Amino acid sequence: MRPTNAHPPTAEDRNRLPPDIEMMRVTADRLLDPDATPGVLPLSAAELDILIQLMRGQLELLIPDIQRVTGEHPKNVAHYCALACVGEARERLRLEPGSGWDRVVAYGRRLARVLNALCDHYENIGVRS
Repeated sequence: MRPTNAHPPTAEDRNRLPPDIEMMRVTADRLLDPDATPGVLPLSAAELDILIQLMRGQLELLIPDIQRVTGEHPKNVAHYCALACVGEARERLRLEPGSGWDRVVAYGRRLARVLNALCDHYENIGVRS
């Protein structure tokens, strides 16, 4: 048996429901519609703020699950890519949107793209809670 750096699930982990990947993708898709340019995005400023906060929370849910499976040291290319995406997601979470509608929309779209990518990695590496 190979040693692993992944931590065994805690009681809290075992009682937690898995993230709703389908809903996360629906959330991200609201900002990634190719026909929705910033000028015609069918969202108010308040709705956009809520959507951004929702995606930030969803990223914060996915990151620990992916890190738990990959451990500190990647075991294969899929794990390495997932950890690289986790790093990108953490960077996006550290940033704040600029001022102005176009900048807030651009920030939201960056969050949406990294959320979609983490959803892909979540499914590809077989994360299970």
